[in-house]
Amino acid sequence: MKNPSLPAYQKVARRLEGLILDGTLPPGKKIPSERRLAEKLQFSRPLIREALKELRGRGIIETHHGKGSFVAEIVTAASDSDALNHLFRDHAETLYYLLEVRELLEGQAAYFAALRATEEDRHRISKAFNAMENPESGEAKFNASLDHRFHQVICEASHNPVLVHTLQSLSRALLNSVLTSVNNLYHRREQRDKIVQHHRQIYRAIMDGEPEQAKMSASWHIRDIKNGLQDIEREEQRLIRAGLWSEDLNSE
Repeated sequence: MKNPSLPAYQKVARRLEGLILDGTLPPGKKIPSERRLAEKLQFSRPLIREALKELRGRGIIETHHGKGSFVAEIVTAASDSDALNHLFRDHAETLYYLLEVRELLEGQAAYFAALRATEEDRHRISKAFNAMENPESGEAKFNASLDHRFHQVICEASHNPVLVHTLQSLSRALLNSVLTSVNNLYHRREQRDKIVQHHRQIYRAIMDGEPEQAKMSASWHIRDIKNGLQDIEREEQRLIRAGLWSEDLNSE
Protein backbone atom coordinates (compact mmCIF):
# COMPACT_ATOMS: atom_id res chain seq x y z
CA MET A 1 0.00 0.00 0.00
CA LYS A 2 1.12 3.59 -0.58
CA ASN A 3 2.60 5.73 2.13
CA PRO A 4 1.17 9.26 1.74
CA SER A 5 3.77 10.71 4.14
CA LEU A 6 6.65 10.10 1.74
CA PRO A 7 7.86 13.04 -0.37
CA ALA A 8 7.08 12.56 -4.06
CA TYR A 9 10.70 12.00 -5.09
CA GLN A 10 11.06 9.24 -2.47
CA LYS A 11 7.99 7.53 -3.88
CA VAL A 12 9.73 7.55 -7.25
CA ALA A 13 12.87 6.17 -5.59
CA ARG A 14 10.79 3.35 -4.09
CA ARG A 15 9.42 2.53 -7.55
CA LEU A 16 12.95 2.32 -8.91
CA GLU A 17 14.04 0.16 -5.97
CA GLY A 18 11.19 -2.19 -6.80
CA LEU A 19 12.52 -2.55 -10.35
CA ILE A 20 15.95 -3.37 -8.93
CA LEU A 21 14.55 -5.91 -6.48
CA ASP A 22 12.47 -7.79 -9.05
CA GLY A 23 15.39 -8.01 -11.46
CA THR A 24 14.05 -5.60 -14.08
CA LEU A 25 17.13 -3.48 -13.37
CA PRO A 26 19.78 -6.03 -12.29
CA PRO A 27 23.24 -5.14 -10.91
CA GLY A 28 25.41 -3.60 -13.62
CA LYS A 29 22.42 -2.56 -15.74
CA LYS A 30 22.55 0.95 -17.15
CA ILE A 31 19.76 3.18 -15.84
CA PRO A 32 17.53 4.54 -18.64
CA SER A 33 17.64 8.26 -19.32
CA GLU A 34 15.60 10.66 -17.20
CA ARG A 35 13.33 11.24 -20.19
CA ARG A 36 12.64 7.53 -20.68
CA LEU A 37 12.09 6.95 -16.97
CA ALA A 38 9.69 9.91 -16.83
CA GLU A 39 7.69 8.44 -19.71
CA LYS A 40 7.75 4.91 -18.31
CA LEU A 41 6.91 5.74 -14.69
CA GLN A 42 4.65 8.73 -15.41
CA PHE A 43 6.57 11.15 -13.20
CA SER A 44 8.16 14.48 -14.05
CA ARG A 45 11.84 14.65 -14.95
CA PRO A 46 12.72 16.80 -11.89
CA LEU A 47 11.23 14.10 -9.63
CA ILE A 48 13.12 11.40 -11.52
CA ARG A 49 16.32 13.43 -11.12
CA GLU A 50 15.78 13.80 -7.35
CA ALA A 51 14.98 10.09 -6.99
CA LEU A 52 18.18 9.11 -8.81
CA LYS A 53 20.13 11.47 -6.58
CA GLU A 54 18.57 9.78 -3.54
CA LEU A 55 19.52 6.30 -4.78
CA ARG A 56 23.01 7.48 -5.66
CA GLY A 57 23.47 8.79 -2.14
CA ARG A 58 22.48 5.39 -0.71
CA GLY A 59 24.93 3.55 -2.94
CA ILE A 60 22.16 1.75 -4.84
CA ILE A 61 23.19 3.28 -8.18
CA GLU A 62 26.58 4.50 -9.36
CA THR A 63 27.37 7.17 -11.95
CA HIS A 64 30.42 6.89 -14.20
CA HIS A 65 31.52 10.06 -15.94
CA GLY A 66 30.81 9.93 -19.65
CA LYS A 67 29.01 6.57 -19.41
CA GLY A 68 25.89 7.18 -17.32
CA SER A 69 24.32 5.66 -14.20
CA PHE A 70 24.26 1.94 -13.40
CA VAL A 71 22.72 -0.31 -10.75
CA ALA A 72 25.44 -0.96 -8.16
CA GLU A 73 26.67 -4.40 -7.19
CA ILE A 74 24.61 -4.34 -3.98
CA VAL A 75 26.54 -7.07 -2.15
CA THR A 76 30.29 -6.44 -2.22
CA ALA A 77 33.17 -8.57 -1.09
CA ALA A 78 34.52 -5.74 1.04
CA SER A 79 31.60 -5.12 3.37
CA ASP A 80 28.04 -5.85 4.34
CA SER A 81 26.32 -3.33 2.11
CA ASP A 82 24.34 -0.46 3.64
CA ALA A 83 22.47 -0.26 0.33
CA LEU A 84 21.32 -3.86 0.66
CA ASN A 85 20.24 -3.34 4.25
CA HIS A 86 18.25 -0.27 3.22
CA LEU A 87 16.35 -2.40 0.73
CA PHE A 88 15.67 -5.06 3.37
CA ARG A 89 14.41 -2.42 5.79
CA ASP A 90 12.09 -0.63 3.37
CA HIS A 91 10.75 -3.51 1.29
CA ALA A 92 9.07 -6.22 3.36
CA GLU A 93 9.07 -8.81 0.58
CA THR A 94 12.87 -8.75 0.48
CA LEU A 95 12.93 -10.50 3.87
CA TYR A 96 11.36 -13.54 2.22
CA TYR A 97 13.92 -13.48 -0.59
CA LEU A 98 16.64 -13.48 2.06
CA LEU A 99 15.04 -16.42 3.87
CA GLU A 100 14.92 -18.35 0.59
CA VAL A 101 18.67 -17.80 0.24
CA ARG A 102 19.24 -18.75 3.88
CA GLU A 103 17.32 -21.99 3.37
CA LEU A 104 19.61 -22.98 0.50
CA LEU A 105 22.94 -21.85 1.90
CA GLU A 106 22.47 -22.77 5.56
CA GLY A 107 21.15 -26.19 4.60
CA GLN A 108 24.38 -26.81 2.67
CA ALA A 109 26.47 -25.31 5.47
CA ALA A 110 24.94 -27.74 7.98
CA TYR A 111 25.49 -30.63 5.55
CA PHE A 112 29.20 -29.88 5.18
CA ALA A 113 29.62 -29.09 8.88
CA ALA A 114 28.32 -32.57 9.71
CA LEU A 115 30.91 -34.01 7.31
CA ARG A 116 33.91 -31.80 8.02
CA ALA A 117 33.69 -30.36 11.54
CA THR A 118 36.90 -30.70 13.54
CA GLU A 119 37.02 -31.17 17.29
CA GLU A 120 37.60 -27.44 17.65
CA ASP A 121 34.56 -26.75 15.43
CA ARG A 122 32.42 -29.08 17.53
CA HIS A 123 33.53 -27.28 20.68
CA ARG A 124 32.59 -23.90 19.19
CA ILE A 125 29.23 -25.20 17.93
CA SER A 126 28.48 -26.71 21.36
CA LYS A 127 29.44 -23.47 23.08
CA ALA A 128 27.17 -21.43 20.77
CA PHE A 129 24.33 -23.92 21.17
CA ASN A 130 24.55 -23.95 24.97
CA ALA A 131 24.63 -20.14 25.11
CA MET A 132 21.51 -20.04 22.94
CA GLU A 133 19.76 -22.69 25.06
CA ASN A 134 20.56 -20.84 28.29
CA PRO A 135 20.53 -17.12 27.49
CA GLU A 136 21.64 -14.65 30.14
CA SER A 137 19.04 -12.15 29.00
CA GLY A 138 15.54 -12.24 27.55
CA GLU A 139 16.21 -9.13 25.47
CA ALA A 140 15.39 -9.65 21.78
CA LYS A 141 18.63 -8.32 20.30
CA PHE A 142 20.71 -10.40 22.71
CA ASN A 143 18.81 -13.59 21.85
CA ALA A 144 19.03 -12.77 18.14
CA SER A 145 22.80 -12.39 18.40
CA LEU A 146 23.07 -15.83 20.05
CA ASP A 147 20.86 -17.40 17.37
CA HIS A 148 22.92 -15.74 14.63
CA ARG A 149 26.17 -16.89 16.23
CA PHE A 150 24.97 -20.51 16.27
CA HIS A 151 24.31 -20.46 12.53
CA GLN A 152 27.56 -18.57 11.92
CA VAL A 153 29.82 -21.15 13.59
CA ILE A 154 28.03 -23.94 11.71
CA CYS A 155 28.81 -22.14 8.46
CA GLU A 156 32.47 -21.76 9.46
CA ALA A 157 32.60 -25.48 10.26
CA SER A 158 31.62 -26.25 6.65
CA HIS A 159 35.22 -25.39 5.67
CA ASN A 160 33.95 -24.13 2.32
CA PRO A 161 35.57 -20.69 1.94
CA VAL A 162 33.19 -19.56 -0.80
CA LEU A 163 30.14 -20.46 1.28
CA VAL A 164 31.63 -18.80 4.37
CA HIS A 165 32.50 -15.66 2.43
CA THR A 166 29.04 -15.47 0.84
CA LEU A 167 27.25 -15.68 4.18
CA GLN A 168 29.71 -13.27 5.81
CA SER A 169 28.96 -10.71 3.10
CA LEU A 170 25.32 -10.89 4.21
CA SER A 171 26.10 -10.92 7.93
CA ARG A 172 24.23 -7.77 8.94
CA ALA A 173 21.21 -8.62 6.83
CA LEU A 174 21.17 -12.15 8.26
CA LEU A 175 21.28 -10.79 11.80
CA ASN A 176 18.37 -8.49 10.96
CA SER A 177 16.37 -11.46 9.65
CA VAL A 178 17.04 -13.35 12.89
CA LEU A 179 15.98 -10.31 14.92
CA THR A 180 12.75 -10.14 12.93
CA SER A 181 11.97 -13.79 13.70
CA VAL A 182 12.78 -13.28 17.40
CA ASN A 183 10.58 -10.18 17.63
CA ASN A 184 7.65 -11.73 15.81
CA LEU A 185 7.77 -15.43 16.68
CA TYR A 186 9.33 -15.90 20.12
CA HIS A 187 6.33 -14.50 21.98
CA ARG A 188 4.18 -17.22 20.36
CA ARG A 189 4.77 -20.34 22.41
CA GLU A 190 4.15 -22.82 19.58
CA GLN A 191 6.50 -20.99 17.20
CA ARG A 192 9.20 -20.57 19.83
CA ASP A 193 9.03 -24.27 20.72
CA LYS A 194 9.44 -25.17 17.04
CA ILE A 195 12.51 -22.95 16.71
CA VAL A 196 14.09 -24.45 19.83
CA GLN A 197 13.33 -27.98 18.56
CA HIS A 198 14.82 -27.24 15.14
CA HIS A 199 18.01 -25.87 16.67
CA ARG A 200 18.37 -29.02 18.73
CA GLN A 201 17.83 -31.21 15.66
CA ILE A 202 20.45 -29.27 13.67
CA TYR A 203 22.91 -29.46 16.55
CA ARG A 204 22.43 -33.16 17.16
CA ALA A 205 22.70 -34.07 13.45
CA ILE A 206 25.98 -32.18 13.11
CA MET A 207 27.44 -33.61 16.31
CA ASP A 208 26.41 -37.11 15.23
CA GLY A 209 27.93 -36.65 11.77
CA GLU A 210 24.66 -37.04 9.86
CA PRO A 211 24.92 -34.63 6.88
CA GLU A 212 21.59 -35.38 5.21
CA GLN A 213 19.70 -34.98 8.49
CA ALA A 214 21.61 -31.78 9.26
CA LYS A 215 20.76 -30.33 5.84
CA MET A 216 17.09 -31.28 6.12
CA SER A 217 16.77 -29.87 9.65
CA ALA A 218 18.50 -26.59 8.78
CA SER A 219 16.46 -26.10 5.62
CA TRP A 220 13.18 -26.88 7.32
CA HIS A 221 14.08 -24.54 10.19
CA ILE A 222 14.39 -21.55 7.85
CA ARG A 223 11.34 -22.58 5.82
CA ASP A 224 9.26 -22.80 8.98
CA ILE A 225 10.38 -19.32 10.08
CA LYS A 226 9.38 -17.96 6.67
CA ASN A 227 5.97 -19.65 6.90
CA GLY A 228 5.45 -18.34 10.43
CA LEU A 229 6.23 -14.76 9.44
CA GLN A 230 3.97 -14.99 6.40
CA ASP A 231 1.15 -16.27 8.61
CA ILE A 232 1.56 -13.24 10.88
CA GLU A 233 1.63 -10.91 7.90
CA ARG A 234 -1.56 -12.41 6.58
CA GLU A 235 -3.19 -12.00 9.99
CA GLU A 236 -2.07 -8.44 10.58
CA GLN A 237 -1.59 -7.27 6.97
CA ARG A 238 1.94 -6.23 7.81
CA LEU A 239 4.93 -7.31 9.88
CA ILE A 240 5.50 -5.31 13.03
CA ARG A 241 9.27 -5.06 13.26
CA ALA A 242 11.04 -3.82 16.34
CA GLY A 243 14.69 -3.01 16.87
CA LEU A 244 16.73 -2.36 13.75
CA TRP A 245 13.70 -2.69 11.46
CA SER A 246 11.28 -0.44 13.33
CA GLU A 247 10.46 1.88 10.45
CA ASP A 248 7.23 1.66 8.47
CA LEU A 249 7.67 -1.18 5.97
CA ASN A 250 4.50 -0.71 3.94
CA SER A 251 5.49 -0.91 0.31
CA GLU A 252 3.80 1.00 -2.42
